[in-house]
Amino acid sequence: MDILVTGEKERWDAFRESRGTGSHRVLYEPELRPLKGGADLVIDLSLDERPENLMIYSLQPGLPVLGCLVKTPPAAWEQYPSLYAANWLPGFYRMPRLEVGISARGDAGQLKSVMQELGWEYETVKASAGLVTPRTVAMIINEAYFTAEEGTASREDIDISMKLGTNYPLGPFEWCSRIGIRNVYEVLRAVYAETGNERYRICETLEKEYNAFIQQSD
Repeated sequence: MDILVTGEKERWDAFRESRGTGSHRVLYEPELRPLKGGADLVIDLSLDERPENLMIYSLQPGLPVLGCLVKTPPAAWEQYPSLYAANWLPGFYRMPRLEVGISARGDAGQLKSVMQELGWEYETVKASAGLVTPRTVAMIINEAYFTAEEGTASREDIDISMKLGTNYPLGPFEWCSRIGIRNVYEVLRAVYAETGNERYRICETLEKEYNAFIQQSD
């Protein structure tokens, strides 16, 4: 199988370190170019940030694409049966099972075939903003920000108490550093826009840190 991987260099490095592709041929391109055929699978590690790639995939309707669509509402891509929302956010690459969102129109049989060829364990979830694991972790991080903002405990104490009290591998602020403040904020924003649920209302301190990060990145 010929696999084309595209996306940010940092995500490509994390992918290579955590995901084996066996004897399959893999080509990495930082920027996606118009597909001229030849690839049997595309893994788009940065599709959330590069929605223009969806137009290219629409021209190859049968080509399976495992795209990072954690922050993109399903309405933007669910019309493509061969497009699957994979959790390629930083911090989640080493999870034993790849979380994949599949829409009502998604081709579950094709996905199963691809995963069998890759030899990957995976779990399908309903296509939705944030999927399941990212939205849960982001919500925990958000609650930790509220707790620290109220002065109930320091960030260090919150991390320690969550690891000791719940046996989490990382505290919420450690998770935030690993995932990235931009991704945490944008997951919460997408889920809140989709659900309107107050549990995803973003803490003011988290929003300020996100805005500062964006300003520094510009």
